[in-house]
Amino acid sequence: MLRRLKQKIRSLFGTKKAAAIRVREITPDTKKEVQQHRKPEVHHKAAVKPTREKVRTAPPKEKIRAVQAPPRPKKEPKVFEPWDPAVFNVEPAEGKTRFQDLDISEQLLRAVYDLGFQYCTDIQAEILPKAFEDRDVSGKAQTGTGKTAAFLLSALRHIQRNPLENRKTGSPRVLILAPTRELVLQIEKDALGLSKYTDTEVLAVFGGMGYEKQKRALEEKLVDIVVATPGRLLDFRQNSKVNLSAVEILIIDEADRMLDMGFIPDIRRIINYLPQKESRQTMLFSATLTPVVAELASRWTKEPFTVEIEPENVTNIRIEQLAYIIESDDKFKVLYNYIRHNDLKSVIIFCNRRDQTRNLTDKLYSLGIECRMLSGDVSQTKRISTLEEFRTGTIQVLVATDVAARGIHVDGVTHVFNYNLPEEPDSYVHRIGRTARAGASGISVIFACEEEAMLIPALEEHTGVKMNYIYPDEELLAELPAQVRKPEKKERPVIKTSGRAGARPMKPGGRKPRRKTGDTKA
Repeated sequence: MLRRLKQKIRSLFGTKKAAAIRVREITPDTKKEVQQHRKPEVHHKAAVKPTREKVRTAPPKEKIRAVQAPPRPKKEPKVFEPWDPAVFNVEPAEGKTRFQDLDISEQLLRAVYDLGFQYCTDIQAEILPKAFEDRDVSGKAQTGTGKTAAFLLSALRHIQRNPLENRKTGSPRVLILAPTRELVLQIEKDALGLSKYTDTEVLAVFGGMGYEKQKRALEEKLVDIVVATPGRLLDFRQNSKVNLSAVEILIIDEADRMLDMGFIPDIRRIINYLPQKESRQTMLFSATLTPVVAELASRWTKEPFTVEIEPENVTNIRIEQLAYIIESDDKFKVLYNYIRHNDLKSVIIFCNRRDQTRNLTDKLYSLGIECRMLSGDVSQTKRISTLEEFRTGTIQVLVATDVAARGIHVDGVTHVFNYNLPEEPDSYVHRIGRTARAGASGISVIFACEEEAMLIPALEEHTGVKMNYIYPDEELLAELPAQVRKPEKKERPVIKTSGRAGARPMKPGGRKPRRKTGDTKA
């Protein structure tokens, strides 16, 4: 029994030597040894039931890239050859103001010298000193009086004397509003001529063409002066391409024409985008100061300096006004023979309607006269190229409607023909004002036939000038020659549609043209 007890004890504790080892004291060395032989513990995370949001496949997160804003454009200063103002030597004259007497920079004076100006016109001499003091201006002056150069010189001087840093694109400092595209282009041309020795950036904004080009200029350039028609400017403003909140000078040219063409509501909207009139300079010009125009001037300006340049005659005294007494059937014959026998090189012929303009252009062209037409049927690109050809003398005759009566500013026009007399005497005055510009003389010709004779007394009463009535001689009544060429193909006039995509063109009365047999829908 004792033996079995010893065996049981030995099985539990082993030998005495083994037991002594198991119970020996754990020293730092032995602790380290034990840790080296111990298996690493594995900790198992409790299983977490995935939520509904985690089960869904989430799109990978996009890396946020830091995009640097494009650097603001900077104007590179222009470098010009030195110029001595002493070469601009104009003798003083009693009652006249020389440009070198004005407080303008050498750069502007040099541009004036290049343009051949010597003395200020009456309106320039009166307006410029007041405009230089940042006074608002309300002026009554007809075309050809020099008002364009007056307000441009004032605006350019202001820009030069008040430089701005850290400007934004599409934020002009000067805004000039004009009623027609032709007048906008003419003002832009005059502004470029006067600013050629400065860093001023000028941009013309008008409808009918060049939308993308104008938009890029507003987005990329630091434009100082914007010359615009109201419709296209509002288009850019609604699309946030132009910011008008920093305009310092507002100029409205031919306000009476704006009123006649229905632009006043658009101008009101534009002015609402501008700084208040107390925080800007405003200049308004009009050929006539009617009560409505005067009310608009008082609303848009603050204590304006008013100047009225009244011509001694409604029409230019250097224009000789002729009236040929003929029958209606001889009108074209006299017109063609007059141009041929007098070898005219720069002529404008006015008609009342587009179809009259088109027919007259075709007849003259087929007889060998280098002519083009200018009307609403002509695209804007073609109108600009036509005007340039007329300026350079490539074409000798321009046949136009009243849409161009105020927009054409071409020196050297010797004759203006009214092939059809306008019903409004003011339109007659504007038409014949295309000749006798820049101190030259000119001739206006009308036809006193049975269709036009009844309108002549009102013209004479309005202008205060008696027509010089003459009978045509035999050479003017000579038979027409045979055609030498076929008329040019004209651009198809723009046809309005109903507004739906794929809609058929609308007839003038708003009716769709009847579909021909065999037509199928696209």
